[in-house]
Amino acid sequence: MLAAHVQELRRGTVVVAALGILREPTYGYALLEQLEQAGFRVDGNTLYPLLRRLEKQQLLTSEWNTEESRPRKFYRVAPAGEALLTALLEEWRSLDTSIEKLR
Repeated sequence: MLAAHVQELRRGTVVVAALGILREPTYGYALLEQLEQAGFRVDGNTLYPLLRRLEKQQLLTSEWNTEESRPRKFYRVAPAGEALLTALLEEWRSLDTSIEKLR
C-alpha cells in the first residue's frame, strides 16, 4: 500500500527534477542516469513520453547531435519551462511549510 502512495507522490516530482537537470542540454539516457543517481527511479517508457509532452507544451526544446557515431536528441529547458520550474519549486516549498505545520 505504501508503494502506491509513494509512486503517486513521486510522479509529479519527476517533472520538477527533469526541468532542473535540463538547464544543461542532456540526452534521454543520460537524464535517466542522473535522475537515478538523485534517487528518482524512472523507467524509460515513462521518461520519453514525458519529454515529448513537455516539448509539445514548449517547456523543453530539443536538438539532434549527429556528430558522434550514434545520433542523440538533446533536451534543454525552454524559458517557459524555467518559469514553470521556478513556480513549481515555490509551490513545493509552500506545501512543505504547510505540511510541517500539521505535524
